[in-house]
Amino acid sequence: MSISSSHTITYRSSSAIRDRLPLCEAPGTDRRLVGPSRQTGPVPFSQWETVASIPCEDIGVLVVDQPQTTYSHAALTGLIDSDAVLVVCGRNHLPVGVLLPLADHSQIVWRIAEQAAVSKPLRKQLWRQLVRAKIRAQALNLSANCPARKKLLELSQKVRSGDPTNVEAHAAQVYWKHWLELPSPFGRGAGGEGSAVQETPFHRDQDGDGVNALLNYGYAIVRAAVARALVGAGLLPALGLFHSNRSNAFCLADDLMEPLRPIVDRRVRDLYRQGHCELKPETKAGLLGLLADRVRLGHERGPLMVNLHRMVASLVRCYQGESNRLEIPRSCTSADTDVCGS
Repeated sequence: MSISSSHTITYRSSSAIRDRLPLCEAPGTDRRLVGPSRQTGPVPFSQWETVASIPCEDIGVLVVDQPQTTYSHAALTGLIDSDAVLVVCGRNHLPVGVLLPLADHSQIVWRIAEQAAVSKPLRKQLWRQLVRAKIRAQALNLSANCPARKKLLELSQKVRSGDPTNVEAHAAQVYWKHWLELPSPFGRGAGGEGSAVQETPFHRDQDGDGVNALLNYGYAIVRAAVARALVGAGLLPALGLFHSNRSNAFCLADDLMEPLRPIVDRRVRDLYRQGHCELKPETKAGLLGLLADRVRLGHERGPLMVNLHRMVASLVRCYQGESNRLEIPRSCTSADTDVCGS
């Protein structure tokens, strides 16, 4: 097990944890994560060995995928006191639950009042910004010589306030059809613009396995991180801008993560091209690493986890009437070397 620079803890391949040991806190220790060594059934505590010891304040998101995991009350409260998020995975290895700290923001009552009172026109304007940013990010995920890239950039300009014509859905159809295309070795124009790429069929299925499961896992991780940033800012994740399902406790998180989905898409595609098509410890580690990846926000860059808080802070300013524009992180590309580094 290791911890990334984004304070995100995850299982990784190593001799110490190759048996996928359950983790918990050992009584009498300082919030240590421990597990039985090379045994599958219950064993006396005296036979347990420490797998890792990590300060709770160094953890931002903790993902648990081992069904035999047990937790102590002190371990859970320690994580909550440190503003960490606990993500629990189900039998299909996909996240099924999130434990978030209750906000202790000094202005939480005012923030929630402002959030609840936001006008419908402002909600629609902010949703337009999110959809446009998402479609532009999808376009930049495609090869430069792919005709669909130009099509998506054109569609992004057609998004109106509230997206009443559902341009987002139209863009998704174009995007997923070309998402796994490989750049042609002959470049643009060798045999015509339409033959500049080689197509790999892909069908986006929210209930599918394989690459679809990798996408779902990555989205769930980013969703949890966005919810953490919202709670930290004194906002309610349930009160959304566009999403409004009465049984969804994370409507606002779902709104804000829309333009962040292409960041996950890019990482999943990279894993796929490296031969990783299933949810395994190494692919999960790669997806969790997204939270530490450098992204661009304005003229600055930094880890995605950090810039999520800047994104939420811009939303608060919109709620307070100080601004009408969201700051939205985007992937660093080869054209961003001046900001994101080489």
